[in-house]
Amino acid sequence: MNFDPIITDYWFYQLGNYLLAVVMYTLFGRAILGMFVPIDSSLYIMRGFRYITDPFLRLFAFMTPRFIPPGLAPLYVAFVIIVLRVIFWSVMYNLGLAPSLDGVQG
Repeated sequence: MNFDPIITDYWFYQLGNYLLAVVMYTLFGRAILGMFVPIDSSLYIMRGFRYITDPFLRLFAFMTPRFIPPGLAPLYVAFVIIVLRVIFWSVMYNLGLAPSLDGVQG
């Protein structure tokens, strides 16, 4: 079985980028759902969002400005995750562990 070399050659980058993307999109989901239901709702999807995102909200609480309302804190942390993804790609690319766009047919 032949696998695409972009997956097999850069698996470490792909895995890290995927995990950061999951956290980022879950934070977006929590912020959007939080506009319609209370944060302490018993809905299973909100409990799932809280289970996944609460550790990251606590982790980045030291750098979250106090004037940001609690409902918007997930959006701020999602922005921080976006910055981390760009930094992660830059570091991995400079180490030769991330794919480049050279030679891509469009």
